[in-house]
Amino acid sequence: MRGQIDLNIDIDGLKMNYIAEGEGENVLILHGWGTNIQTMMPVHNILKDSFKVYTVDFPGFGESPEPPEPWGVYEYADYIKRFIDEMKMEKVTLIGHSFGGRISIILSNKYPELVDRMVLVDAAGLIPKRGAKYYFKVYSFKAMKKLYNTLFFWIPKEKRLKRFYEKFGSQDYRDAGGVMRQILVKTVNEDLRPLLKGIKASTLLVWGRDDDATPVYMAEIMNAEIPDSGLVVFEDAGHYSYIDQYGQFKAVLESFFGINKK
Repeated sequence: MRGQIDLNIDIDGLKMNYIAEGEGENVLILHGWGTNIQTMMPVHNILKDSFKVYTVDFPGFGESPEPPEPWGVYEYADYIKRFIDEMKMEKVTLIGHSFGGRISIILSNKYPELVDRMVLVDAAGLIPKRGAKYYFKVYSFKAMKKLYNTLFFWIPKEKRLKRFYEKFGSQDYRDAGGVMRQILVKTVNEDLRPLLKGIKASTLLVWGRDDDATPVYMAEIMNAEIPDSGLVVFEDAGHYSYIDQYGQFKAVLESFFGINKK
């Protein structure tokens, strides 16, 4: 069957929404934080006529329910591995954007016999450089928090802190709620750099020159440490480089997958 299939799968009591389309070698597309299947459809559509393409909603995103507890990236990776096993994939190519890149890095390091190729698009996974600007921001935030607690001491602490972070926290933090907020805090502090040298999969790195969420220097570190890798940087593109420069991205992806040779 070559048509699109919208499905749910139950893994250890937790359902996950996904789309499967096409025939041939397996490709699994993993989206970034705060997004879902629909955000990755431009990538899905490039490959669906040449491969069996799976695109998923991570637990807690899109149509997939939240995890039962605050997962870290390794728990997400374990869950995706169980999905791969359920789909009976003996080999798979991973495409991970941002947060999805974190999961791809773990899987490719942990299961080198499974991951044949990998595409990391503006991928997360490295701890950012800490410059003076960062520390000024951190100290200012702490001072603001202390002042807020002093001014609104009469509000119960839990409610007071919730209101503070919703007002002054990062956009991702404000957008997340409940267990997903705890997951965000946990995952952004997990450093995956030690895993890079152990990756065996042939890896394509695609980045936007103007990416301010996962800056280009992170791509350069990954390119230097992943043994079999190559880096393509698009000008006039940000954290969603595959959308900002879709024509160039499509050409690069088709070349990496050898689609024009089929």
